[in-house]
Amino acid sequence: MRQMPWTMNDYPSSMKNFEPVLRKKAIEIANAMVDEGYEEGRAIPIATEQAKEWYENASEKEIKEFEEQGNPAKRSNKKKSYENRPELLDEGEHVVPHDKGWAVQAKDAKKPTKVYENKSDAVEHAKEIAENKGTEAVIHKRSGDIEKKHNFSD
Repeated sequence: MRQMPWTMNDYPSSMKNFEPVLRKKAIEIANAMVDEGYEEGRAIPIATEQAKEWYENASEKEIKEFEEQGNPAKRSNKKKSYENRPELLDEGEHVVPHDKGWAVQAKDAKKPTKVYENKSDAVEHAKEIAENKGTEAVIHKRSGDIEKKHNFSD
């Protein structure tokens, strides 16, 4: 198991082609997950997916503010609660009705990860995220009732 956190100079090879701010976010998430007890092999793909989603949905201001923060490896020894709500990594992904179509979001998320015009695209995205996280994709009907569940837990 890895003893030292990843840094902007020492990171998984799968992140080498990322833009620096995206790589930095993926490193931060992966480090937080490893701190929480996730295995590296599971943390890296989940962190990568979560970082890409953050980057797609973050405002320019949020990206700039994050970019200006220090290297993700320079962190205190005390546990800090992870700002992007790591507890959501253990929650299933839900496809729910949205005023602009269909939203994909973690169970207790405050806002959707992504919104799609058609339900089938939302379902595919939710299943992909749930598979990466090892959780489930829960598909809802327009009424809000559960239509189907896809379980990807180990």
